[in-house]
Amino acid sequence: MCTYQASSGVDQGAAPASSTEADAAPSTDGAAPSWIGARRSGEGHLGRPTDFHVIHYGSHAMGGVGAVVVEATGVVPEGRISVNCLSLHDDSQIPAFARVADAIHAGGALALVQLVHAGRKGSTVMEYDLGERPARPEEGAWQVPAPSALPFAPGWNVPRALDEAEVAALPQAFAAAARRAVEAGFDGVQIHGAHGYLMHQFLSPASNRREDRWGGDFEGRTRLLREVVRAVRAAVPDGVLAVRLSATDWMQEYPSDGRPGWTLEETCALGVLLVGDGADVLNVSTGGNVADAKVPAGPGYQVFAARAVRAALHEAAAGPGGTAPVPVSAAGLITSPEQAEQIILDGSADIVEVGRPLLSDPMLMLAWRSRMRAGAALGEPAGLPRPYARSSARH
Repeated sequence: MCTYQASSGVDQGAAPASSTEADAAPSTDGAAPSWIGARRSGEGHLGRPTDFHVIHYGSHAMGGVGAVVVEATGVVPEGRISVNCLSLHDDSQIPAFARVADAIHAGGALALVQLVHAGRKGSTVMEYDLGERPARPEEGAWQVPAPSALPFAPGWNVPRALDEAEVAALPQAFAAAARRAVEAGFDGVQIHGAHGYLMHQFLSPASNRREDRWGGDFEGRTRLLREVVRAVRAAVPDGVLAVRLSATDWMQEYPSDGRPGWTLEETCALGVLLVGDGADVLNVSTGGNVADAKVPAGPGYQVFAARAVRAALHEAAAGPGGTAPVPVSAAGLITSPEQAEQIILDGSADIVEVGRPLLSDPMLMLAWRSRMRAGAALGEPAGLPRPYARSSARH
């Protein structure tokens, strides 16, 4: 049974510092993936990380998080979110990604890559302080694919519907990218099944109107993501395999407006299936697939969804033939160590992901540790110069 209570954002929950994507990580906090976008680096360098990424992610690791999830990385060139995004579609990209993995490990954190196919939300340009928009041809735009020929929003590109053969090829594209990530030295991957990108587009009846085996009922709409998870698990049997899910489209739960959408109840059911398919961690977020959905954003506003998914996993594990539950992470406006700690203590989640706060302060987790007087228990990052610790104590 999957239940929830959507509040206006007063859920005070989460964990104290950096997220682990598996039991191997040193603590319960982590750097959530934030879309940064690769700097253009000339012809022949499509999708490769640059020096910026090495410094950016290495500083997060040095700052004390348990795991760093590198930003959305396309599994094929047309799977990128923006014209400047990373991708891992070719073996020649492995050395550039290896530099990022090395920097993260040097800081003492687990290193994961978030793998994505953007679908109808791809081929964009991010303009600083203005948001994202569809790219123009001269900016490197491409025709975006989707489950059905439905644009994300007015003014966005009308996608072409993928044919069955193209859909069937996607699991191996994810598997190949995961294999490259592990060869580059990453500890595993996170499959992006949230925020309105292609996997989420297939899950939701708001974006999937197909009448073949990839659409229709719950089994059809979840088929692609489940096949992706199984293919990635086969390709990287020993690597961490996390899956990020949007628990609701905010169409039927809050507020109800009569339109179809992906629901929390479906997410709970899918989460149980994904554990059986090989997922090690479920990262729970919400929204992103319906442009005009009314989202009640506020402190910890998505924690209710992580709590529901975690409860569903534990309930299923207790039943006949149940599979042991995996860690569940919460994310979204978790902005203080007290809030983070409470999320863990009350059993809402096993892991807390922090994203945007780390963009302005990569050393934030050191300050959180000091503030909660937990430095001795959690341990400080190995090799960090003493002045960093003195600075965090005064933060």
